[in-house]
Amino acid sequence: MMDRKKILEEGLLEKYILDELSAAESQQLSSIIANDEGLKKQFEALEEDFEKMAFENAIAPPGHIKIRLQKRLGESKVIPMPKSWRYAAASLTILFVLSAFWMFNRWQNSKNDFEILQEQTISLQERLNALEEDYLLTNRRLKTINGPKTIPLILDGNNLAPNSRAVAYVNHDRRIVMVNAQGLPELPDHSTYQMWSDVDGEMIDMGLLPTDEELITLKYIDKAESLNITIEPAGGNDHPTVEKLIAYVTL
Repeated sequence: MMDRKKILEEGLLEKYILDELSAAESQQLSSIIANDEGLKKQFEALEEDFEKMAFENAIAPPGHIKIRLQKRLGESKVIPMPKSWRYAAASLTILFVLSAFWMFNRWQNSKNDFEILQEQTISLQERLNALEEDYLLTNRRLKTINGPKTIPLILDGNNLAPNSRAVAYVNHDRRIVMVNAQGLPELPDHSTYQMWSDVDGEMIDMGLLPTDEELITLKYIDKAESLNITIEPAGGNDHPTVEKLIAYVTL
């Protein structure tokens, strides 16, 4: 069995160059050299050394070496690729590039669709959370105003606002006051409604009354004798404008 170790130890490369091997050994060694990059480089180096020695000593190399070198040089010529092969290779290259570009676009579109779907899902979840919060708040308020200890009080408008009406819901046990002010006329931007509690002749601020909300929770004031609504400058006032009192109710 001819292997790399035997080739190197027995100098079979040199014998091969000098044509001292049998035809079967030469064929076997030629196959091994072709598949072993290290042996191939060593063989080519030996050939160059033999040729250099021959030229330096002005000795014509053996004819079989010359023939083998010519044969090897002939075999190393580049065989031109047929045009049909070149066209096929170019077509395959273009097809590969187009396929890669198509796959990249599909991936990019899928990625964008996924991100849009994620954003829509997050937006929908936020809206659901907001609706749930609104539902819970509304449910709590309805339970409060419909509770057995909650007193509904109607504040009808006076001659300054004859068509006005507001409803206050007072629960003294829970110290809660909620007002539905949607029955009050809409005011210009520079004005607002404000509610006051009358305690021993002193008007105490309870908060503003926007007309675009169904129920507004205001401050609960102990020992209030009446609830009063006035028209004040936007942002509210620290004392009531009595001449713009539009509605009140006695507790």
